[in-house]
Amino acid sequence: MWRIEEHRKVDRQVVSVPNEILKHYEKWKDIASISGPPGLKLIKGFHDEALAGKWKGYRSSRLGLQWRVIYRVIPEKLLFQVTSLTAHDYQRL
Repeated sequence: MWRIEEHRKVDRQVVSVPNEILKHYEKWKDIASISGPPGLKLIKGFHDEALAGKWKGYRSSRLGLQWRVIYRVIPEKLLFQVTSLTAHDYQRL
């Protein structure tokens, strides 16, 4: 099983995220922890994709029309590192 680590700022971001998006995020975490990256790619609604530019090495999955979860995968540790829940603003903070 895959582990999921959330950056400490994700806890603060969750406060401003709509409940529907939080439900999608919990489902995303379930799929990620059980199936890993291949499981996320199978779910077309997540539109899982690699990011470029400042976010090179990270990936994004859609949680709604506007909201995304930004993360990176460390396969040798079976680990997802969630960096941000964002309203589709990919500026590196």
